[in-house]
Amino acid sequence: MEPSDTVWSCPFDFAEGLEFDPHLRRLMTEAPVARIRMSFGEGEAWLVTRYEDVRFVTTDRRFSRAAVIGQDFPRMTPEPIVQSESINLMDPPQSSRLRKLVSQAFTTPRVEAMRPKTQRIVDALLHEMADHGSPADLVKHVSMQLPLTTICEVLDIPHDDRSELRRRLASMQSIGAGSREAAVLAKAELRSYFGELTRARRENPGDDLISSLATARDGDDVLSPDELTVMAIVLLMTGHDTSTYQLSNVTYLLLTRPADLARLRENPDALPRALEEMLRYIPFRKGVGIPRIATEDVEVGGVMIRAGETVHVSYLAANRDPCRFERPDELDLDRPPSPHMTFGWGSHHCIGSPLALMEIELTLRSLFSRFPGLRLAIPPEEVRWNTESIWRYPLELPIAW
Repeated sequence: MEPSDTVWSCPFDFAEGLEFDPHLRRLMTEAPVARIRMSFGEGEAWLVTRYEDVRFVTTDRRFSRAAVIGQDFPRMTPEPIVQSESINLMDPPQSSRLRKLVSQAFTTPRVEAMRPKTQRIVDALLHEMADHGSPADLVKHVSMQLPLTTICEVLDIPHDDRSELRRRLASMQSIGAGSREAAVLAKAELRSYFGELTRARRENPGDDLISSLATARDGDDVLSPDELTVMAIVLLMTGHDTSTYQLSNVTYLLLTRPADLARLRENPDALPRALEEMLRYIPFRKGVGIPRIATEDVEVGGVMIRAGETVHVSYLAANRDPCRFERPDELDLDRPPSPHMTFGWGSHHCIGSPLALMEIELTLRSLFSRFPGLRLAIPPEEVRWNTESIWRYPLELPIAW
């Protein structure tokens, strides 16, 4: 292992298709628990990359998300994306309380109840793409439309507000050094917008998700006004980002692997299991997310992390750990089911993951059924990939049929 006093520079800016970041690969093999310096924030941090070590850090209460609040922690973006009152910056039992209330909106029956409306949105988008004619850009016609439309429908956000909300989300997720002022403004604007919206829904609840959260109870416990506002922002972000970018990523992956695509066409019922493997395999984001702070000295992977030190984990690396997954760098649609970390782990596993999985699976089924001759309209090497934010995805995905 690399000596613990070595500090690795980690811009996490690799964005070449769906290739795995070679710098992250080197860290996995040479320094699975490494000291790193990132593009923004003060000081250094630890980076943990092994599956079992990541699981340990994300479940052991000696590593605190709440302790991050108010710190200029090492990160990928000029301005921290997360809001200080967010569930993402809470530790159990506080986060457990919030998750218990919010999870009432994401039960299996509730997600299944969203399926017919989602299917209608998918059908309408595919119909518009068909009318446009071949070739067409999947990102423009489907990926950028469906998740935002679905989550905004679920949250009952007025149609005229949606494009502006998307702009604010993009501002918050930029990794450019000159984007901090725009990111700060976008956070404030989102806070103001959802503060007003959630107040109105609490006073006059409807049948939308925000109203469900506003009226959710555990005994006498309800979400506070600030908690409800921030949770609405979190749901918009997670409901938009994961599905939007992974729809394009998964489609690209299958269109560049015709044998796998043919198998799924012949056996559509194999799609849910195959989707889990594709989500494990795809390097969805470029680096790391929200760190934790060690509240006491803890040994991780043979390295002593001291109280007060910042610890990042890499879910990307954990998903490629050879100690957990046999032949981890191969896409194997027959791989035996094994939990991946694309949606996080432990008390911060993504609450909205069932909705994201439903959207992606439903769209893929409809897309490949309606367009049996679907193919990339340009060579794979000509597809342009995002380099401006924390996410990895194609900027356009020209397809033909």
